[in-house]
Amino acid sequence: MIIGRLRGEVAAVGADTVLIDVNGVGYVAHAGSRLLSRLDPGQRAELHIETKITENSITLYAFETDEARAWFARLQDVPGVGGKAAMALLDALTPGDLMDAIALGDVASVTRAKGVGKKLAERIVGELAGKAPPMGRFGSFGVKAAPGIASAASATPAGGARAEAISALQNLGYGPTDAARAVAAAAKINEGADTAALIKAALKELMPS
Repeated sequence: MIIGRLRGEVAAVGADTVLIDVNGVGYVAHAGSRLLSRLDPGQRAELHIETKITENSITLYAFETDEARAWFARLQDVPGVGGKAAMALLDALTPGDLMDAIALGDVASVTRAKGVGKKLAERIVGELAGKAPPMGRFGSFGVKAAPGIASAASATPAGGARAEAISALQNLGYGPTDAARAVAAAAKINEGADTAALIKAALKELMPS
């Protein structure tokens, strides 16, 4: 059985885990410090879950958004990146920041993650550069929480807008690496821009001066 989302009451918050009560059943999930700092016992919460099953254990990892969960899974496609390193990366960088760092070859930003040295950061950037950003389990992000439920999900997360802009530029004939770099550059000077605004700004980056 794969658990993809939990909605219930926060029963307890530990150093690196959260216990969430769903209809009387308590689930323990690993989480980053940024998420844990937003959770309080007694609070209702909705968590996106990545389930890891091995021969000896079942481990749950919790995230505020499905976008972060998707990046957690994508990062582990890189040799040498396990669950601990992937969680540290998403604790240090938002999905949008991570996309920009990869697109711009910004190894220094990737090394901000605890336990991620320069060599591993270079491997992450090299392995993921030019690849399309991960998508949600059902092809898109943005499942909204029910009223009264704590969640950071939004209709189009910042990284989701970047991904859509990159895809649009590729449909126009630009290569994935050029498209990603242009969108990353556009995002830096158009913070919070939606997909249409990012496409417009990125096209200016791609036009010869």
